[in-house]
Amino acid sequence: MVMSEVVVGRATAPVEAVERKLPVVALLALATAVFVTSLTETLPAGLLPAMGGDLGVSESAAGQTVTVYAAGTALTAIPLTVATAGVRRKRLLMAAMVGFGAANTVTALSSHYTLTMGARFVAGVAAGLAWALLAGYARRLAPAHLQGKAVALAMAGIPVALSLGVPAGTLLGRTLGWRTAFLAMTVLTVGLLGWIAAAVPDLPGARPAPSQPAQPGAATRRRAPRPGALRIPGVVPVLAVTVVFVLAHTVLYTYIAAFLGGLGMGASTDRVLLVFGAASLAGLWVVGTGIHRHARVLTLAATLLVGGAAALLTASAGGPIPVYLAAALWGLGWGGVPTLLQTAAADAADAADAAPDSSSAPGAGDAVQATLVTLWNVAMAGGGVLGGALLELGGSGSLPWAVLLLLIPVLALVLTARRHGFPARAAA
Repeated sequence: MVMSEVVVGRATAPVEAVERKLPVVALLALATAVFVTSLTETLPAGLLPAMGGDLGVSESAAGQTVTVYAAGTALTAIPLTVATAGVRRKRLLMAAMVGFGAANTVTALSSHYTLTMGARFVAGVAAGLAWALLAGYARRLAPAHLQGKAVALAMAGIPVALSLGVPAGTLLGRTLGWRTAFLAMTVLTVGLLGWIAAAVPDLPGARPAPSQPAQPGAATRRRAPRPGALRIPGVVPVLAVTVVFVLAHTVLYTYIAAFLGGLGMGASTDRVLLVFGAASLAGLWVVGTGIHRHARVLTLAATLLVGGAAALLTASAGGPIPVYLAAALWGLGWGGVPTLLQTAAADAADAADAAPDSSSAPGAGDAVQATLVTLWNVAMAGGGVLGGALLELGGSGSLPWAVLLLLIPVLALVLTARRHGFPARAAA
């Protein structure tokens, strides 16, 4: 299947919000689903030494549990989005959460590396299903003028996972064993299923838009087929930034325990991750309050902050203070990046739908988001592989240098995409 030709139609029901204000309880349930998705993905980062020792593999091999998760998402996000286009959103979200519960349970109980990798792949498939619908679900629950805030609230699960989930999982793994951390994820998922069933409004799936009848007195115009997601103005730079930015982040984050161990700070991994995660919450708050008017400036600032953190880590041999400062800068920059990139992609798709001379049927958003999710996880898989290779060949000190070098093209892409992708002027 050619990625640029994947198209998912818009729901037949109006895409306007079911309420005129933010449905906070429902959005918090979606945020918790994002939390489960993100924490399942990143939890091994703080547990690699214990996981590797228990499974009889090296830390770099244990790091591939992140890679295979991302591969599962990357391989299935677009096909699953197309195959489940007509399924009601609530049913689909609950199916994804059941997948997480089953995969985390098997991960917790497995004593074989191959079985663990298989369970992580299944968790990645569930993530592909969840990520392709969560941002759009949040947008459709909110009125148009609050859609950015709705996505920011739903995406708050990412920095919460980083600020509380990963450090807590690392601490839990150190005291009660890494398997307990994954079992705790299963318990949380069971509770979340009840919350979704009770509090999240159901929405119809997407179907192809019906043919438009000719209007009386107007010339009949044939609508051409929708252009592929990659042909929509602004989508390519957003996707390119997504790939390289996520690759840069994952190279270091996946192996943060190994990097800190190389500095003699292995026992401080949970505290460093706590600083990173708390700063991520602050970064998300800043993005949530300013994304409607200052998305471009915020994206540039995020790139510079993460780059500054990497530069600081390249000279962090002098003690723990530079490490904690770098973690704070890194989190402050990274916390809002998922929201910024998903919103940029959605805005580009919305602009294509709304263009007066557009020859495409409405509904580009799902196709663009599925492509973004796929490439995001391709980059995560690549980051796991690249980080593992750097760890083996160049040692842990090479990781922040890789981040710094990768962020140079990110900055260049954001700076040059002034008209489409990361426009200098906020969308109306």
